[in-house]
Amino acid sequence: MSNEVLNSLLKEYEQKKLQAELDLEKRKEELYEKIPKLQEIENKLNSFAISTAKNILLNSNSSMEPLEKQIEKLKTEKARILKEANLPDNYLQPNYECSICKDTGYVTKNNYKTEMCNCLKQKLLDASFNKSNMANLNKENFNNFRENLFSDEIDVSKYHFNISPRQNIKNIKEKCIQFVENFENPEYKNLLFTGNTGLR
Repeated sequence: MSNEVLNSLLKEYEQKKLQAELDLEKRKEELYEKIPKLQEIENKLNSFAISTAKNILLNSNSSMEPLEKQIEKLKTEKARILKEANLPDNYLQPNYECSICKDTGYVTKNNYKTEMCNCLKQKLLDASFNKSNMANLNKENFNNFRENLFSDEIDVSKYHFNISPRQNIKNIKEKCIQFVENFENPEYKNLLFTGNTGLR
């Protein structure tokens, strides 16, 4: 897969992430106007988060327990207000398309290594399928193959075979299925398609 395709997808991800966060800001604005108490709680939670980070950075010996209790109390109150307003718990969180990578395309594993998220892998796979004209596999496959489109007439002078085109295509289909089923077998023969351009 070319860097061009990956870079294009990452720009798309960046736009989705930004849009989800802008939508969140708009929701917050509207909600805080209706319920100012929620904004107060959010501001306090942000302030406590900064205090917690400072304590960690300064290796402060002061107990974090009172701070954690206050944070928990504010979160409980916030959840209660949202419930009373018939809003889901995650209403004040961005609605990312992918909740795993948060629309970044990458996830950090337990060993702190960054890996490509499954959603981005799938998009790259879809792009490969589209480029290789394999996007319609759900419609164009062996199950949907229509043998009755081929003549059942045996005409050696016309077709240069002593079997009908229908029987011939059935044989070809069988060989193709065998090829797919034995694709990873190095001893199995390859397939070679020949004919004039544009023939099917």
